[in-house]
Amino acid sequence: MKKVLIFLSLMGGLVASIFDDLEVVEQVNKEINDHLPFFYNASFVGGYLNMPSARMAPCGTIAFGGGVVPPYNLYAANFQPFDHIELAANYRVFRGVLEGTFGKEGFGDDADRVGNIKISFLLPTDGFPSLPSFAVGADDFFGSKRFNAQYVVATQQWREYNFECTLGWGRKRIDGVFGGLAWTPFRQSCIPVLKDISLIAEYDAINYKHHIHEHPSGRNVKSRVNGGISYVVGDTLQLTINSVRGEKIAATGSIRYPLGSTEGLFPKVDDAGTYVSPVDRESLGVCRPECDFAQELAYAFGEQGLDLYRVTLNGNELWLKVINNRYREEAVVRERIEHVLAAITPSNICTTTVVLEADGIPCQSYTFRTEDLCRSQYELETLSPMKEACCFPGMYDAALLFKRNKEVWTFTARPYLITFFGGAKGKVKYDVGVLASPEGYLFDEVYYKLQLGYSISASTQDLSAQDRLNPSKIDNVRSDSIKYYQANTFSVQQAYLQKSFALSKGWFYRIAGGYFEPAYGGGAAELLYYPVGSNFAIGADFACVLKRRYHGIAFTKKVRKVEHDEAEFVHFIGIQYFLDLYYEYAPLSLDFKLSMGQFLAKDKGARIEMTRYFSSGLRFSLWYTWTTANDIVNGSRYQDKGFVFLIPLDIFLKQSSRNYVGYAMSAWLRDVGAQALTGKELHNTIYNERH
Repeated sequence: MKKVLIFLSLMGGLVASIFDDLEVVEQVNKEINDHLPFFYNASFVGGYLNMPSARMAPCGTIAFGGGVVPPYNLYAANFQPFDHIELAANYRVFRGVLEGTFGKEGFGDDADRVGNIKISFLLPTDGFPSLPSFAVGADDFFGSKRFNAQYVVATQQWREYNFECTLGWGRKRIDGVFGGLAWTPFRQSCIPVLKDISLIAEYDAINYKHHIHEHPSGRNVKSRVNGGISYVVGDTLQLTINSVRGEKIAATGSIRYPLGSTEGLFPKVDDAGTYVSPVDRESLGVCRPECDFAQELAYAFGEQGLDLYRVTLNGNELWLKVINNRYREEAVVRERIEHVLAAITPSNICTTTVVLEADGIPCQSYTFRTEDLCRSQYELETLSPMKEACCFPGMYDAALLFKRNKEVWTFTARPYLITFFGGAKGKVKYDVGVLASPEGYLFDEVYYKLQLGYSISASTQDLSAQDRLNPSKIDNVRSDSIKYYQANTFSVQQAYLQKSFALSKGWFYRIAGGYFEPAYGGGAAELLYYPVGSNFAIGADFACVLKRRYHGIAFTKKVRKVEHDEAEFVHFIGIQYFLDLYYEYAPLSLDFKLSMGQFLAKDKGARIEMTRYFSSGLRFSLWYTWTTANDIVNGSRYQDKGFVFLIPLDIFLKQSSRNYVGYAMSAWLRDVGAQALTGKELHNTIYNERH
């Protein structure tokens, strides 16, 4: 009896200890997730009203918004690619001030595109929660730089008092010492409306009176202290109203969303769960015919969203060819394959080799021993690692149990949006339409794609295909792109064939020919070395293309060129060739691509592209080129640069999808560093299967 009492006493102490530990964990999680409201200022960087702070939004957050900050109208976006780096873009309209050159022609009020950046050197999440956050930043750091400013700033938070304070110093447009205060007095309240209200005040150091690019109506300053109220609901919606310069009232609003870390707007309820039953490990033979087993495999893989295309039996070795058309993550595909094989692989099968194929290329393979399939996923990753795609046994060495041909015809449709900024006839022009894409495989080997476009609504008809202030002096290989969208309501945008090969030991090759894009068609070849398990790849590609006519599907050997302020047409056959280097730096989730060679306008140089990828599948890229072309824009030599967003479509769906919605923009539509599309690139195809 005494032993029983001692045991119960020990158990009671253990249970109490567990509950105490859980309470500590809950308290720690609460403190980690507890934070003061985060605000975007009028320049759409983390801050207060006009002044910045040292705080950062969570990594992967994207925000859009705008407002009226007299005498400007603002339209803006913000993106947080890293914990310590913040990027913002503003479009600032000078209300009532006609643009000097093209204002009377339809451009209207003067406007400026502004790019902002802020870099933090210390955040509370770096392990020093009691120390202030420190950051440096620059407003309008490229382009015309009319609103350029640089600053250093520090911010201290006191969450227990629902209060934060900022002190900083700036130069140029932000001239001297500035500061800000934010108080959320009812943050711990249970009343939803009250707990989201913050009171904000700041000392505004913008040099309104003497900054030469300031709006004429915005130079008078009655007070350097701006005050306002901000309403931040659920870390999603921000509404702010405040005073400006002691004279006017400003109002801004924004929507933010953690696009980089989201698991989607909807749970993936339409995805099948990992395979569990029925379980059948009966040996192949009279009771379980081979053809029945192959059909069972095909059905199980299909239920998992994977397509089984071939089953071959070589003695007691099984070979499968699988194509994944649904899931973005290699780990998810592998896990679903393992569950299927663990449940229905016959006991007299020794090994099963699964080859994953994409775009006609065997990308990688896995070999599973039947005795290992009952092990955990982590053990299987070690015992059955990803390796180079294996060749199937010959037709005389093995029995073909199942074969399915690739689809000759599949059809997809999606909307498109093309935008042009800064035209003489208006600030923003657009073309909205639908793309329809019949695609498939001929003879089970040759991929084809036919993409048809239909423009539903467009405002681009009055745009000129030539920059009147800074006409391109090199072959106009890209700056006349608007002509293709003005000429046709219905267009054949792509129509090409492509054949890809997996050579051996990480070597891949492809050839392609046809209409690659609305502006170009021709022939292309690409060679790539990309072994399994490597974060490095090297390739070379070559293309010979002709320019398509603006109307119809015919080609021309002429392109426009401006000489002595007059346009003429010169002979042109496009030759582009590149040595491509790829590198993935996994600790920071970064991909790099460096292409060196000749571009379409015969300018030689290099283009570097850096891509930040996120757990949600979001990809954000920046690119920059250095070439020999002497392309002058506003008195300076221009090098092509821009950004790309690729947003996974399944964020908006109830099932997994590999498709993306993309948006890209160049700083200027110029001819320097121009490349023609040449079909599906090998590295993208293989990377997407292995990543």
